[in-house]
Amino acid sequence: MTTLTAPAPASAAEAQHKPSLGRLMLSEWTKIRSVRSTVWSLAILVVVSLIFTALFMQMGVANWDKSEPAQQAAMRIDPTGTILGSGILLSQLAVCVLGVMVIASEYSTGMIRASLLAVPKRVPVLAAKGAVFGLLVLVVGEVTAFGSFLIGAPILKEKAPVALSDPGVLRAVAGTGLYLALLGLFALAVGAIIRHTAASITGVIGFVLVLTPMAALLPGKAGTYVHAYLPTQAGFMMTQQQSRVGDVLGPWQGIGVLALWTAALLAVAAVLLRRRDA
Repeated sequence: MTTLTAPAPASAAEAQHKPSLGRLMLSEWTKIRSVRSTVWSLAILVVVSLIFTALFMQMGVANWDKSEPAQQAAMRIDPTGTILGSGILLSQLAVCVLGVMVIASEYSTGMIRASLLAVPKRVPVLAAKGAVFGLLVLVVGEVTAFGSFLIGAPILKEKAPVALSDPGVLRAVAGTGLYLALLGLFALAVGAIIRHTAASITGVIGFVLVLTPMAALLPGKAGTYVHAYLPTQAGFMMTQQQSRVGDVLGPWQGIGVLALWTAALLAVAAVLLRRRDA
């Protein structure tokens, strides 16, 4: 007599085939590296940032005698911030654009539907996408930051000597990669919330290039604090070797504020991802 085996419960079968976070991250990594424009954009970002650093440092040394005493003093007090700041504007713009495109482009092409069909709970998809992109930008940011410092420090040696062993230097250089990674996740969250590539890029770039500088013009102490607690201004504190006159936040406080902004936007993106149709 043949014994029939009862089929496994549906819940058990689903649990066996449920994609793990590791598999989701591998899938997201495959998506990112298969898009050549993303890979080339990151590679060009590193090269151009290093070139810009070398050019700006050479210009600073060549025009040293023509510079204002206050500018010379600022470079001597924080040569690391001077070196990293010369290429960080380009880096943060590129990271913002890529962060938006990583997710918003999937909505424009409809690819997001396939991802969400495979993972109905949806939030793990966002978590895997954010983890992979954040780690990628962290690595690229560290390469760019350390490369910029190793190029800029010898050029500034005669005017503003600095070494990795000096107080605050290693933290500032390594913190630049962390700042860019969090900024990339900030942009990714905006892209997940708005879901339209052009609108998301406009919003993020407007926040970075327009809102933050305009906030600096607000009068009084309230304006000073509003400007200091905006995400990019707060996170940028991490790239400075030491605090400067008028800084409201320290390096770790600033990066903490940026992390809170990013976490809040990712939480909103996760809630909307679960509630809205793809």
